[in-house]
Amino acid sequence: MAEIEREAMEYDVVIVGAGPAGLSAAIRLKQLDADLNVVVLEKGSEVGAHILSGAVLDPSGLNALIPDWKEKGAPITVPVKEDNFYVLGEAGKMRLPNFAMPPLMNNHGNYIVSMGNVCRWMAEQAEEMGVEIFPGMSCSELVFGDNGEVKGVVAGEFGKNADGTPGPHYEPGMELHGKYVFLSEGVRGSLSKEVIAKYDLAKDSDVQKFGVGMKEIWEIDPAKHREGTVTHTMGWPLGSNAGGGSFIYHLDNNQVYVGFVVHLNYKNPHLFPYMEFQRFKHHPMVAELLKGGKRVAYGARAISEGGFQSIPQTAFPGGCLLGCSAGLVNVPRIKGNHNAMFSGIHAAEAAHAAIKAGRASDTLTEYDTALKSGPVGKDLKKVRNVKPLWSKYGLVASLGIGGFDMWTNNLFGLSLLGTLKHGKSDAAATEEASKHKPIDYPKPDGTLSFDRLTNVSFSMTNHEESQPAHLRLADDNIPMSVNMPKFAEPAQRYCPAGVYEVVDDKFVINFQNCVHCKTCDIKDPSQNITWTVPQGGDGPNYPNM
Repeated sequence: MAEIEREAMEYDVVIVGAGPAGLSAAIRLKQLDADLNVVVLEKGSEVGAHILSGAVLDPSGLNALIPDWKEKGAPITVPVKEDNFYVLGEAGKMRLPNFAMPPLMNNHGNYIVSMGNVCRWMAEQAEEMGVEIFPGMSCSELVFGDNGEVKGVVAGEFGKNADGTPGPHYEPGMELHGKYVFLSEGVRGSLSKEVIAKYDLAKDSDVQKFGVGMKEIWEIDPAKHREGTVTHTMGWPLGSNAGGGSFIYHLDNNQVYVGFVVHLNYKNPHLFPYMEFQRFKHHPMVAELLKGGKRVAYGARAISEGGFQSIPQTAFPGGCLLGCSAGLVNVPRIKGNHNAMFSGIHAAEAAHAAIKAGRASDTLTEYDTALKSGPVGKDLKKVRNVKPLWSKYGLVASLGIGGFDMWTNNLFGLSLLGTLKHGKSDAAATEEASKHKPIDYPKPDGTLSFDRLTNVSFSMTNHEESQPAHLRLADDNIPMSVNMPKFAEPAQRYCPAGVYEVVDDKFVINFQNCVHCKTCDIKDPSQNITWTVPQGGDGPNYPNM
């Protein structure tokens, strides 16, 4: 095929992804110099359409970026009033006393929010400052300069046929060049993954770890609603099968966020994360809360869980990794939005100083230093051993030893354990099916629990069906020749949207269902699936996740 000719536009900074990290970077750049040309490219149909987060927001990042956010009408209005921690059994529960929790686990001063709506508001602030924001623009390729540096991205390619050739209404997209390119694509972004591999950014860091988070929004009986209440649980139904837990957040308007996280380093390929979530809602405590209510939205997203020791080198020739693209989630707190915002602030300050000094397209090592030694590094360093302890010794030991480790970090700024390693990747952690028993999951009842396809319809997901599948197999034979006999083809189960199924001994990819969670790219035991972007605007359309 002849080389595609594209028009190019020049900017000072090109930002991929309108999440909290990318928007913070855009706003900070304009605060520092109103004349900088800044563009933000968002693959969702609108800003916020692909944002899914718990979310209890630690406002420290936003306080640093926009101190008067309250006066400016930010949609952050539900302060946390009550914190509950439970370990669940099948029929009962044990509450963990709040005083035993390390201070960093206290949610006093935090807010229950829709991060999708927070990002929509941040985008308005950015546009008022002159930032150009283009939703519906997937960034499908990196553009490299003469010295191997990243100099831009290709965005807005539309109209390919299913086989990848240009269709009758093909639009080649544009090249957007920047002195610096910020990748804030969220967890396991396709361009970020490419950059990490190309420049070997992870050579000095531990393996990255992940979880899959699934979330429903429920409207519940007003008599049961407790605005500002935050509840976290561990234990049942996962038990020793996998790490993870739940969150239940009471926001306003009689709505509750019900979420469930499964760590993706589980061994048993028969495990079905989505069905564990559905089973969880039948616990008496949860079932009683949701009884008489209705589910109004569903979505899912991978979560970076490696923590401090898994952060790669975040600056590369021509750009930076921001937010979840760098893996900045604090696992025990289940929070990353504040760190995403700080990363955007640091990246903007490093790029602004470099541009002012006449530099361009070099490696912003100042950003990497600020990220790892500043508030983000300090936040993550204190909890760096919680995840490896949980993975190695299970829930009870991680509660005891991990809690002790967080206390010593909090009180004395040191860990008696040093920095523990994570071991295998989540894909490599998957063991052969013959070593494990299949798990019998109860059928969803259609009232509290739902089948995947019904729930996916509540994510408002849509993909143009004539385009190439954005989920690519390195080898079409591996699903049935390797993954099926060895692992009972776990893609049928680990995907929370029912994208993959085996029909008449054939592996079928229903890419139209994809909610862009990236679990397949992470958990496939043969590492045979690569998640790439579909054409812009496709995917979920989350209203207020």
